[in-house]
Amino acid sequence: MASLPKFFSISAASTYKQCPRKWKHRYIDKLPDPPGEAALVGTFAHQVLEVLCEKEPEGRTTDEAKKIAREVWPETASNKDFQSLNLSESEEKEFRWKAWTAIDGLWKLEDPTEIDVLSTEKRISVDLNEVPFYGIVDRLDQSSAGTIVTDYKTGKPPKPAYRDKALDQIILYAAAVESETGELPAKGRLLYLGKESSEIEIDINRELISNSTGQFTETWNDLARDCAEDSFDTGTGPLCGWCPYAGICEDGQKEVRKRLEAGRMRADAPALMLI
Repeated sequence: MASLPKFFSISAASTYKQCPRKWKHRYIDKLPDPPGEAALVGTFAHQVLEVLCEKEPEGRTTDEAKKIAREVWPETASNKDFQSLNLSESEEKEFRWKAWTAIDGLWKLEDPTEIDVLSTEKRISVDLNEVPFYGIVDRLDQSSAGTIVTDYKTGKPPKPAYRDKALDQIILYAAAVESETGELPAKGRLLYLGKESSEIEIDINRELISNSTGQFTETWNDLARDCAEDSFDTGTGPLCGWCPYAGICEDGQKEVRKRLEAGRMRADAPALMLI
């Protein structure tokens, strides 16, 4: 019998829904799953924006963001996960340019000097429908309509068919904020800061909260069943090609080979080095 985790985050729930076996390897077996370059770019951009938005409104300028980026960079450069990328000098410059593109993307979507920031990187640990939720909210803002939950994204905006799935995260954050503060946020915002900068905004209401927390509870209950039975199925698909555990997963290896033979797996998929 495997033990349930003390806390359940949105990323953990997403990993479980994608592949229960992958969740087990990451959260129970504690096998390494180092973040890739894209994730590290996002982490660096988030750090800079966190420091920026903690400043007084008039200090939230692009020049100040550049200064913060220079100050924060040594921490990223010395991080073991970053060093494991083994980037060349030109590749490191490209990394920093991608990060700055994301940071600078904030000004394409809003004027930070006009935002009433309540908090940044707010850690929330609450029970949502008896599920021990834990999350970090990028930013809480105050507006005339009420509190706004804002989350930064450095990847591509979702296609219309996946918009609702992307919004689940911000809705769960809103539910967690209400559970902690007693106030239901008025809106949720996803700010996509990359080259294809865009914003998705949604009005938070009881129906959305009920649907998202209900699905979150269902995922938790499924996980509880798997832990009790100590049985975790594999969820195969195109992402098997990027799974760090492909080398120890027979089902994943079969999926990667099948897709490769059918011409439906990129030749640079990392899993090809593991099988």
